[in-house]
Amino acid sequence: MSEITDPVELRELLGEVAPRPRNKDRYTLHERDREWIARSPFVVLATSAADGTCDASPKGDPAGFVRVLDDKTIAIPERPGNRRADGYLNILSNPQVGVLFMIPGRNDTLRINGRARLLRDAPYFDDMIVKGHRPILAIEIEIEQIFFHCAKAFMRSDLWRPERWAADTLPGTARLVKDVQPATPETVEQLEEYYSVESYQQKLYNG
Repeated sequence: MSEITDPVELRELLGEVAPRPRNKDRYTLHERDREWIARSPFVVLATSAADGTCDASPKGDPAGFVRVLDDKTIAIPERPGNRRADGYLNILSNPQVGVLFMIPGRNDTLRINGRARLLRDAPYFDDMIVKGHRPILAIEIEIEQIFFHCAKAFMRSDLWRPERWAADTLPGTARLVKDVQPATPETVEQLEEYYSVESYQQKLYNG
């Protein structure tokens, strides 16, 4: 094993950054950023607590669910989930966050980094109602960095090519839960009912 231990060694291995990626950082939303956000139904929110504890959490809703408040601020609504609140607890001790915006079928992505705060209510919550339900809370992010990320990772992974998908090669959610959490009291059959599409559809906005 040969570990990399300093920035100079890392730069020697990777090479120098080309001018275009080096200069692509922006600090306020461009109209193209707004268009991308309006068409994105899925984001990943990355957080890290003051002690270094990390979390990357998926957030999804109808396209455009992340609200643009102004050229420097966006807000992500929270819907009913598992109540672990890992990322939210991280934000309370360290507000620095990163968000990756995806559009199905697109291999490039939009990345936004900034400082977050948690709001239990705000005037714009009424604009985030889905199926009659207001958000539980919102993550409001003051933007510090914006840039589009290249398509290489998505192209290498063939993420959007259905013929390369292998979703059925692993056990279903119920079997996975029973295997990795053997103390779970429910049977596999009971877990299958709990994790069924029909059951989840009923809980998407009702908790």
